[in-house]
Amino acid sequence: MSDGVCAVTDASRRHPWADVPATAGDRLRPVVLGTGDEIIATVRAEIAEYALSMDGEFGRRIRLGVSVALDQFLDLLGTDDALPDTTVYFELGRVEHRHGRTMDALQSAYRIGSRVLWRRIAAASEGSDGSDGSDGSGRNGTGGAHAPDDLGLGADDIFRLAEALFAYIEQLAAASVSGYAYEQSLAAGSRQARQHALVERLCRTPAPEPSELESLAREAGWTPPKTLGALVLAEESLAVACRRLPAEIAASAVDGVGVVFVPDPDGPGRVDALADALRGTPAVLGPTVTPDQVPRTVTRARAAWALQQDGSLPGEGLVRSEDHLLVLLLHADVTLTADLVAQRLEPLRRMTSAARDRAVTTLTAWLDAHGDVGEAATRLHVHPQTVRYRLARLKEAFAGVLDDPVGRLEVALALRAGGPGLAEG
Repeated sequence: MSDGVCAVTDASRRHPWADVPATAGDRLRPVVLGTGDEIIATVRAEIAEYALSMDGEFGRRIRLGVSVALDQFLDLLGTDDALPDTTVYFELGRVEHRHGRTMDALQSAYRIGSRVLWRRIAAASEGSDGSDGSDGSGRNGTGGAHAPDDLGLGADDIFRLAEALFAYIEQLAAASVSGYAYEQSLAAGSRQARQHALVERLCRTPAPEPSELESLAREAGWTPPKTLGALVLAEESLAVACRRLPAEIAASAVDGVGVVFVPDPDGPGRVDALADALRGTPAVLGPTVTPDQVPRTVTRARAAWALQQDGSLPGEGLVRSEDHLLVLLLHADVTLTADLVAQRLEPLRRMTSAARDRAVTTLTAWLDAHGDVGEAATRLHVHPQTVRYRLARLKEAFAGVLDDPVGRLEVALALRAGGPGLAEG
């Protein structure tokens, strides 16, 4: 067994470099510290993304990273210390994100660095058993630099050294991944803030001027469409819905609800696609408008959302506000609607409960059948003569209102708005 290696490995040690002989650091130093330039050259040769990027911020940081990594690795050998500082590698990950690259290239660079370094260590260690692998010229058999006379490392030590090296590189790479993720979160947060500013402004009146919209959209990375519609849904449903909706949307939470601006909602198949994406999620789509009319679609969608929440509109999936204009109209001014109901349905209030129910059913069937007694009778499953008899009584009760086109429309609207329940109130 070689110097500095205990017969029994301490199971409580956390770091694989603790099991490498403490003397290995000094013996390896001439080999390890001489690999920096080779690592850089190999990285540039094998990774296309880095071939031309070694002169800027990234080049400076990666050269520093290689130098610090080599020196730090040697100092850790034979100790159970944690990595003293991974800031350099954390910042490398941040720079990668700022340069618009994925982590693939940097991860490859770490693998190349460990491969080059291990190749040099392995070549130097060939002489540790008394045979230096030399070709007689004082150079090792791989054509590398001069190896030390004896690294003093046995086969077990070499195995532990390899384990330590690759665990060490893995921790450096993990620090870079963390840096990349941190920069990614900052960028995402910034984009989210800019998109919120865009959506919040689109929800306000008046609509933004073209120059203001262009500026906000550019900062948010959004292309203003020729037409758009406001989609309103619960704030807690917004994140899931956005993952299912088309990428070209702009979305944020505004005033306690989720608001999504959908480009060209009337385009071929668009509404069906929206409905599929929102299946099971209550949501309301406002009318399609041009950007200069955007407050109209927001106001309409918000009004329809309130009605969907109180049960006046269907409560599952996507509801188009334009399919429910009458309901929206009757709820636009509740006091006006209540007055209409009270005035036009007053004759019903004077009836008994059973008579009132029969009158409402007959009136509704007759009005829906556009005055066709036969059709109304079919809907009511009674004889046409029965309908005529009931209508005669109703026309008498309503004092000629049902013979007037405007009067009939008002009665029909009052029935839609509240029926006898409101009439009693």
